Amino acid sequence: MIVPDEIEAYAAAHTTPPLELLQELADETRANLRAPQMLTGTIEGRFLELLVFGLGAKRVLELGTYSGYSSLSMAAGLPEGGHIDTCEADEQHAEVARRYIAQSPHADRITVHLGPALDTIQQLEGEFDFVFIDADKENYLNYYEALLPRLAPNGLMAIDNTLWSGRVLDDEDDSEGTRVIRELNDRLAADDRVVAVQLTVRDGVTLVRRNA
Repeated sequence: MIVPDEIEAYAAAHTTPPLELLQELADETRANLRAPQMLTGTIEGRFLELLVFGLGAKRVLELGTYSGYSSLSMAAGLPEGGHIDTCEADEQHAEVARRYIAQSPHADRITVHLGPALDTIQQLEGEFDFVFIDADKENYLNYYEALLPRLAPNGLMAIDNTLWSGRVLDDEDDSEGTRVIRELNDRLAADDRVVAVQLTVRDGVTLVRRNA
């Protein structure tokens, strides 16, 4: 987390609270799943919902379903006829997500794809109005390059964890995940194909649109 805990708590307290189903999902995630810090949570969940709503995004692609919190958050912002394809490599995570999606009003608007995200991207056709990347960090550059040409002219891409708990500034951290995120951040800043802004929401979210 980049923002101090007390500021994060204040922001959460002044954000519209999640529906009961999402709170139940968050509680089960923290109690039963590995790496509960990956949970999207109230602030980023509402942020994603409002991005989808503001764009009027009918076709949404998510890489990294985890337990389904972000999928359900985005689904609340979909227009009539909108749909989310979400990719998850872990069978346990996908099972939890599918269970909560089935209980929601959005069950017919979300498809969970189990397997490597790059394979799913190749199987899906057409352009996407909104893309949310929050999967294995080692493939972030591959995801970006695979999906930039698939982004609709007025679409947005949101890439999560781009500040990586501040490790992007740690010269002694040479782990693969950190190196890839640094390289991605540098590429986005210099890529004349796009306009990008890096935000300090939770662990860093970078928004990207294609350059006209």
